Amino acid sequence: MEILKVVKPGRFVFPLACLAAVAMLFISEGSYWQAVAALKQISAMQTAQVSIVGLSQSILDAETGQRGYLLSNRKEYLQPYQTAITKIDESFKVLESYYSSDPAARGTLEKLRGLTDAKMSELALTIRLHEEGRDGAALELVLSDIGKEKMEAIRQVGAELLAHQSKNVMVSRGDLINTLILNRVGVAALSAISLLALLLYLRKSAALVSHQLDLKQRAQAENDRLEIEVAQRTTQLTELTRHLVTAREDERHRLARNLHDDLGSLLTSAKLDAARIRSRLAGATPETLELLSHLIGTLNSGIALGRRIIEDLRPSSLTNLGLVSTLEILAREFADHSGVEVQCALEPVDLEANGELMVYRLVQEAITNITKYAQARHVWVTLRKTENQVEVSVRDDGVGFDPTKQTDSKYGLIGMRFRVEAEGGTLQVVSSAGSGTTVRAILPPTSLEMSNGLAYT
Repeated sequence: MEILKVVKPGRFVFPLACLAAVAMLFISEGSYWQAVAALKQISAMQTAQVSIVGLSQSILDAETGQRGYLLSNRKEYLQPYQTAITKIDESFKVLESYYSSDPAARGTLEKLRGLTDAKMSELALTIRLHEEGRDGAALELVLSDIGKEKMEAIRQVGAELLAHQSKNVMVSRGDLINTLILNRVGVAALSAISLLALLLYLRKSAALVSHQLDLKQRAQAENDRLEIEVAQRTTQLTELTRHLVTAREDERHRLARNLHDDLGSLLTSAKLDAARIRSRLAGATPETLELLSHLIGTLNSGIALGRRIIEDLRPSSLTNLGLVSTLEILAREFADHSGVEVQCALEPVDLEANGELMVYRLVQEAITNITKYAQARHVWVTLRKTENQVEVSVRDDGVGFDPTKQTDSKYGLIGMRFRVEAEGGTLQVVSSAGSGTTVRAILPPTSLEMSNGLAYT
């Protein structure tokens, strides 16, 4: 396995696989054609062996036919003789074609041809002598050892050819066996190379899977860290928003109280002084009395302005009259000021001081956005209790907007969302171009208990 650590799998896997495939194909095709050639050669050798054996058998058949004819003088015995002659010629044609490229065996074949021709000439001579009526000469020739010697010579030469063929067959079989062995060795070697390539591929795949798993684990760890950080930042932003809202409302309350106590006292005292001066100047000129009346009117306008500023900073009606009455006053003042028709459906709900103030600011901000951007003709304000939740919504039939695009009014919506979420609620803004806008907040009745006991006073 140490080689797998040295070889770089990414560089050698594909070339090894291609080399193994090409070599496997080359060895397989080469072995196939060598085996086919060897089988064809063996088949030709076997055909030559059959021809040699058939040649000897044909000579024997010819001699048997000749003896039968001489003994019985019946022509039908010449039929095997004639057939044997034809077969002998066919066998020599096959052998001559086969041994045409083998000089050593061709000489032995020529010797066999000469012996066979001599033997066939002897047989033909005895038949001719018999047909001429010279049976004695024919019998003498048959009983002589000449035919036996020729036949023995034919057998010896045929045996030499058969031995030569057997030797060639053994050589061809050896070549075939070597081809098969080479094929086995080549296949085994290529199988080993393929196995090595497979191991390299599996090693690379395992390393890739391990790397991907490591990256996935790192990404998951980073995601977990980021999620924790986002959750912490969200908590911090929520606490910061609650703190800023509380600080701003406290500052508004302080400023409203100072305006009420200090500026209100000064303006009221000045108005009383002006009234006393007016009573003492009953006989003064009309111009003086007119200026004094104008001064008193100015003081009354200043007192009214101070009251409006104080109400904007901290609505006293929220403490004195409750949330429903305060929202009705806000809606009526908006309708009177803008000319927009406002319809209210307000129900008493159970919210603590912080929750009531948040609902009031939510409706106030929504009305401000309607005044600036909506171009609405009708506005619907709803406050109700559903199961264990409090729902407040402000809906208009204005031009609407695309919530996915950044607009100037979205900062007010972001402030609303933080206010609501700081109190444990959720804010929904539904709008589309030409279809108006709906701002809806869902609050738990006990949401203000989550404010750590902070209350706006």
